[in-house]
Amino acid sequence: MADVTPETVPAPDRGGPVGRGAGDARATMRAAALEDGVGLRKTGYDPRFPAAESSPVGSEPRWRVVLSWLLAVAACVAIAWAVAILGKAHLGQALLEVAWKRAQASGSTPAPWPWADTRPVAKLYAPRQQVERLLLAGANGRTLAWGPGIVDGIARPGERGNAIVTAHRDTHFRFLADVAIGDALVVERADGVRVRYRIVATRIADAESLAIPRDTEVPTLTLVTCWPFGAINPGGALRYVVVAEADGPPAKRMARNA
Repeated sequence: MADVTPETVPAPDRGGPVGRGAGDARATMRAAALEDGVGLRKTGYDPRFPAAESSPVGSEPRWRVVLSWLLAVAACVAIAWAVAILGKAHLGQALLEVAWKRAQASGSTPAPWPWADTRPVAKLYAPRQQVERLLLAGANGRTLAWGPGIVDGIARPGERGNAIVTAHRDTHFRFLADVAIGDALVVERADGVRVRYRIVATRIADAESLAIPRDTEVPTLTLVTCWPFGAINPGGALRYVVVAEADGPPAKRMARNA
């Protein structure tokens, strides 16, 4: 019988992750690590840790990142500016309405805000179009930004003569594209007098040769805006003119008195 010593007893082949197979795998890894360490010292490259792919964000040129931020800031400024203009427009209309109510209560025409260079003097109604517009004193560019303006130095609505009102075609006078001969227009003044008009004519005229009479026997209301209504560029050479004559009792009474 052969002698059996611990050195001659074969190790049991257990297999599995804790057996001989696992031990051999660990030994192989240690050997490879030693060899790789030598290669790393010689070449500076470690195959166990390959270089990671560069990030698409990290590799973005710096000028593109700066440009993106500048565009984002510009977009925010543009949005804030648009919101501010819209808010200013709504606030201005609200203040004009408050000034108009004060005018109706007192018969005077107070300014809508302390530094305003215009004030509401009348209100225009277009019943068929379901439109209401405050009429402001003066027909200059600053006034037209807030609403239709009555030309200074001529007749007031309801008085003998021609009350001429102008406004922008794409905002306050957009409804003129839908008016027709025979439609009613009503103007309410600050003193409470309401004058009813009836549209008697519409026409298109050149701005340079536009002739609107100042004096008329019947109280007349003339509305003027740019034409055509769907034009992209503002301030064209043509004007759309709507002429309405008063036909209500208050207007006839005031015409007789005049």
